[in-house]
This record gives sequence, C-alpha cells and structure tokens, in this order.
Amino acid sequence: QVQLVESGGGLVQAGGSLRLSCVASGRTFSTYAVGWFRQAPGSQRKFVAAISWNGDSTYYGDSVKGRFTISRDNAENTVYLQINSLKPEDTAVYYCTTYSTRAVPPDLYYGMTYWGKGTLVTVSS
Repeated sequence: QVQLVESGGGLVQAGGSLRLSCVASGRTFSTYAVGWFRQAPGSQRKFVAAISWNGDSTYYGDSVKGRFTISRDNAENTVYLQINSLKPEDTAVYYCTTYSTRAVPPDLYYGMTYWGKGTLVTVSS
C-alpha cells in the first residue's frame, strides 16, 4: 500500500502564498496520477487539482484556476501544490490522493485509492 503525507499548510493572510507538499512512501508513486482535494468545515470534499503520472497533463477546479499550480518530482516521490493569491474561501484541509490510473481520469472524483491525513490551510482576511 501507499502512504501519503501532506505538509506546508499554515495560517496566511489573504493575498499570500503557500506551497503544499505530498510525499509518498511507496516506490511506485510515479506510476499513478495524483490529485489534491480540499474540505472546508461543514462542507464536502472538493476537487482542487490533478496531475498525470509524468506531469504532462494537469487539471484544476474552477475556483482555483490561475492561482494554483500542481507539479511533481517523481525522483523525490513528491507532488506539490503552489497556491498564490490566497483567499479566505481557500481555508480548508488539503488532501492528496493517488488515482488508480496513470492518466487523470475523466471523472475527477473516481478511482482514488489512497489518501493522506491532510494539511490545514487557514487564510485570514
């Protein structure tokens, strides 16, 4: 099985930036597409971004387009989420997940296998 650990969250003022990291313990991390989701208090978990196994294809939720960038370094078993121009509505626990496929699936909510425990991002106004 795969273990995922997110880090990089914290308390940031609106307009600031953060870089989140997702580090995998498995040796085959580079085989799979990876996604980021977030869950605000009292809300459902929502799609944020995803990246294919080789990093050639990326996808973003409408609410984060132009502000968030997903990338990966397979040699380090790490996927990053660069977050710029933070807004209070970005406040949430951010989770990374592995998909069961190399490509990002058409249904962005389908085929997730493993989840990390999340890292909390809090944006103050």
